[in-house]
Amino acid sequence: MASPQVPQPSSEPRVREPQPREESIGQLVGEAMGDLQKLFHQEVELAKAELREEGAKAGKAAAMLAAAAVAGLLVLVLLSFALVYALANVMDAGWAALIVAALWAVAAAVLALLGRNRMREVSPKPEQTVETLKEDAQWARHPTR
Repeated sequence: MASPQVPQPSSEPRVREPQPREESIGQLVGEAMGDLQKLFHQEVELAKAELREEGAKAGKAAAMLAAAAVAGLLVLVLLSFALVYALANVMDAGWAALIVAALWAVAAAVLALLGRNRMREVSPKPEQTVETLKEDAQWARHPTR
């Protein structure tokens, strides 16, 4: 008679099937909403950090541009004095200063007119955004169209 064979234990560990969790749909939705809120909060914090960093860079750049504008203004003043002194070699110093001042008055008037004309072209209302919002509102009222 043959002896019954006893199954030998396998050297590989047995993999257990994952047991399904017994959670309600409400709990699952709650967990998903919590995860979404956490993700949204993290994204907002990241955006704030990026804005702070970019704001600091922009502040430094603006300070450099302001310093350049001051330096440019000083150059214009000194060049104006140089022009007055150069003209004073040919005519009375008072007339030379008056001529340089008149040149600056003409430059200021031309720049003011150009600036005023450009300002007339500026629209304070964001036209494209208003149009998009109107389209969104119309779609919300009639989503099947």
